[in-house]
Amino acid sequence: MPPPAAIFAYISFGLVGLAAFTYGRKTAAWRAMGIGAALMAYPYFVSQVWLLYGIGVALCAALYFWRD
Repeated sequence: MPPPAAIFAYISFGLVGLAAFTYGRKTAAWRAMGIGAALMAYPYFVSQVWLLYGIGVALCAALYFWRD
């Protein structure tokens, strides 16, 4: 069973990714769709908690700085 910090990261970054993907789909913003899909998918491939948060924060920052 994963630690609570990892479960929190799965849920929070997944929700941000879902929101970004939905926004990108409605406005045809390919960057937002791509980053949103990455935010939803990367937790399946990363098992270390510190890396989960590092990648998630980096993708959220990319979503913020590369907005249209």
